[in-house]
Amino acid sequence: MAILVTGGEGYIGSHCVIALLDAGYDVVIFDNESTGHAETGEALMKIESKGRLEAVYKGDLLIRDDIDAAFEIYRIDAVVHFAAFSQVAESMSDPAKYYRNNVAGTMNLLDSMVAHDVKRIVFSSTAATYGEPDYTPIDEKHPQKPINPYGRTKLDIEYMMDDYDRAYGLKSVRLRYFNVAGADSQNRVGEVHVPETHLIPNILKSLRGDGKVFRMYGTDYPTRDGTCVRDYVNVEDLCDAHVLALHYLENGGSTDFFNLGTNEGSTVKEVFAECERVTGKKIPVTIEGRRPGDPAVLVADNAKAQRVLGWAPKRNLAHSIETAYKWEFRND
Repeated sequence: MAILVTGGEGYIGSHCVIALLDAGYDVVIFDNESTGHAETGEALMKIESKGRLEAVYKGDLLIRDDIDAAFEIYRIDAVVHFAAFSQVAESMSDPAKYYRNNVAGTMNLLDSMVAHDVKRIVFSSTAATYGEPDYTPIDEKHPQKPINPYGRTKLDIEYMMDDYDRAYGLKSVRLRYFNVAGADSQNRVGEVHVPETHLIPNILKSLRGDGKVFRMYGTDYPTRDGTCVRDYVNVEDLCDAHVLALHYLENGGSTDFFNLGTNEGSTVKEVFAECERVTGKKIPVTIEGRRPGDPAVLVADNAKAQRVLGWAPKRNLAHSIETAYKWEFRND
């Protein structure tokens, strides 16, 4: 038996492949390499662990035959689903791309799972399904009112999974991420986005001496230092939660959803200062005005994940920055 990991050559997906292998699972990666990277798959194939990476299968969720073929070639026991477009700004300018890829692609995946009697899936959802927070920390009872098409596609998929459970008995765990940070502790995989929109790699990229200056957006928010507060969860901690979610489903757990965050928030200025401390270098920065749609504070309440899944984050912000820094400058 194997776990099918869609988007397994992407940032979080690749780290989850390692976590699954370390937990003794065999894995098949399914990726169309539109945002994932073939070299990541090659690096993963070289890893020796308890489990075995059986294959990197190049396929597209928008092509049902591709998905059916993967299920027919390999004996798949469950799915961990990462494959999606995730750029908020792009989703605003081209929502059709997001609904087609994220929602229609996931529907094809679920239909193929039902057809091949695969009844367990762990889904990469997002805190963006909550929208502007009514209160913080945000727990799972918070209203889901996404403010952009990206968040709406993820919420649509959550609704779809509820319906597929009721109709077809397909059990799902939806993991709602807050801000994911860091890289593999052994520097085998890391974060590669084009364009890069995440805070920590953008700060670190400004160390290259190529004229890039980190832009800090908004210093007049009602927070302790005027900059936005976000909850940064380490990517390896996040992937540990996916393994626990699979165990939960294997042990008869019902369809459910969980926040993945640290219960703590760091301001942009605090993250910037920690990057300078960890690297020992001065980082060029300019102050810009606020970006539209940035809430002042987004922090998770992760009590439910701790209670039900037995998950708790182990790695701190400094560790995430250290691993991200090693990854960013791995070839220098």
